[in-house]
Amino acid sequence: MDQQNIRNFSIVAHIDHGKSTLADRLLQRSGAIAERDMKEQALDDMDLERERGITIKASAVTLEMVVDGESYMFNLIDTPGHVDFHYEVDRAMAACDGALLVVDATQGVQAQTVANAYAAVGNDLEIIPVVNKIDLASASPEDAALEIEHVLGISAEHVQFISAKSGEGIDEMVHAIVKLLPAPTGDAAAPLQALIFDSEYNDYRGVICYVRVKHGTVRKGQKVLLMGRRREYLISELGKFRPRMTPCDQLQAGETGYMVASIKSLQDVTVGDTITDAVHPAPEPLPGYQPPQHMVFCDFYPSSGETYDNLREALERLSLNDASFSFQPQHSDALGPGYRCGFLGLLHMDIVQERLERECGVSVVQTAPSVTYEILLRSGETKRVESAGDLPDMGSIEELREPIVEMQIITPAEGVGAIMQLAENKRGEFKKQEYLSSTRVMLTYEFPFNEILYDFYDKLKSVTRGYGTMDYHVIGYRASDLVKMDILVNAKPVDALSLICHRSKADHRGRRFLIKLRRQIDRHQFEVRLQAAIGGKIIAAESIKAYRKDVTAKCYGGDVTRKRKLLEKQKAGKKRMKTIGNVEIPQKAFMTVLEPED
Repeated sequence: MDQQNIRNFSIVAHIDHGKSTLADRLLQRSGAIAERDMKEQALDDMDLERERGITIKASAVTLEMVVDGESYMFNLIDTPGHVDFHYEVDRAMAACDGALLVVDATQGVQAQTVANAYAAVGNDLEIIPVVNKIDLASASPEDAALEIEHVLGISAEHVQFISAKSGEGIDEMVHAIVKLLPAPTGDAAAPLQALIFDSEYNDYRGVICYVRVKHGTVRKGQKVLLMGRRREYLISELGKFRPRMTPCDQLQAGETGYMVASIKSLQDVTVGDTITDAVHPAPEPLPGYQPPQHMVFCDFYPSSGETYDNLREALERLSLNDASFSFQPQHSDALGPGYRCGFLGLLHMDIVQERLERECGVSVVQTAPSVTYEILLRSGETKRVESAGDLPDMGSIEELREPIVEMQIITPAEGVGAIMQLAENKRGEFKKQEYLSSTRVMLTYEFPFNEILYDFYDKLKSVTRGYGTMDYHVIGYRASDLVKMDILVNAKPVDALSLICHRSKADHRGRRFLIKLRRQIDRHQFEVRLQAAIGGKIIAAESIKAYRKDVTAKCYGGDVTRKRKLLEKQKAGKKRMKTIGNVEIPQKAFMTVLEPED
């Protein structure tokens, strides 16, 4: 197809503003899916996506669209809306020339809308604003269009008003895509440069690479070079997503599709790598992607019945399909060998764990998550640590720094007071306040990341009656009065339970943590002492009483010394058992730190 008739674009929006439903209508209009096969959120083909009602993976599809009697090729990527999957959105944008920015006509511009608009501008994409859900009784499409102009600085002149559910306005939007979005600029005669923007593993075909051809032409049977790993492969299959994989003979500059080349080694493929011709290679690779900035870390260990090798293989396969998490070997005295994994957020961590269990059949023991900290040693060296267990001796640390995020909160005006109170409890620092309209306000705060990690989003939704939204990004590290709190079980520290917290909250958090831990650990034949300590100072303590057996039940009389002798013998046995006995700490105990504050 003529390059001037190709349009590469992604659909980006806040959560639940209608991205996947809009993708359904475009699929329907192009005839890519027959009416009898049509289902809601057709591109969300993962079980988890359909169960939770959210998009987790960006989905690419090629549509043949007829506009005014002329045929066009739309290469569309539907993206997730949740902040934890922003890396999927960034990767999708790098493979596109434009973006549809969808805004809900009943809710207006939300926090993630702002973040996606800035990301699109940062990728030099042409943006078409789309106001969706205009058929609802509570819709205010003109107000939403004015908000887009006021908050994002995008002219309201080109706003498209649609209802993705009913199909109203879809034809006008398709004409706007053809008219306003640019055609790709690649040279089909230049040396081949194709960007790998995603990949997946198939047991029979090996690694399947999702590619956007920037320059040149790639053909079936061609010998190609992966420039990052310097490995050569012979292409056995090329194709496009229509939306199912459909083979074709070639992909030229500006087109998007997939490539199969019998790649068996998972390590050979890196998302962001460049594919070029092995005989006449391109002089240099494409820029690729910035590595994701992992902010949440936790340890995965194989549960009983699983092997370490099974867990490693499952993580390797999953990391191929989700390049935004990392893993490296880790060893714990309590849990044995496992992996330290890095994630973009708590939802991302939850999704990865569930995919491991569903798609790979591997069950894991997961420790409580923590954020990265920066330490300045007395020697002048700066290091980053991912858990309290990695901290060196506190005497060698000059300064302990915590990650700081800048957060935009959009809320109805009546929720401002409650949010300010919540922010104060979470050590938030107020930056500015901006009115988007007479009823809606955008607040900007700086928060320590560990304060908002667990339950901030739930509390925000609670105090704003469900109307508040937030988006955040990490801006750096800042020194603070942080301490390492060790959790001791029978005077032995358990690394997996230790944590870093602010000194002002250490007493309260230690006491609360031990009370919850006491409920999770079963009673043993000996007393179990639980303690929270900062350095050598115990700040909180709890105990789990031992099972008691009435050893004097057989004494029906006689001298009291008979009973005393039996009780002393029992006491000595309990003492000996305590020195050699092991306390079994269940998996749920490691997650008590996640439970919200009372």
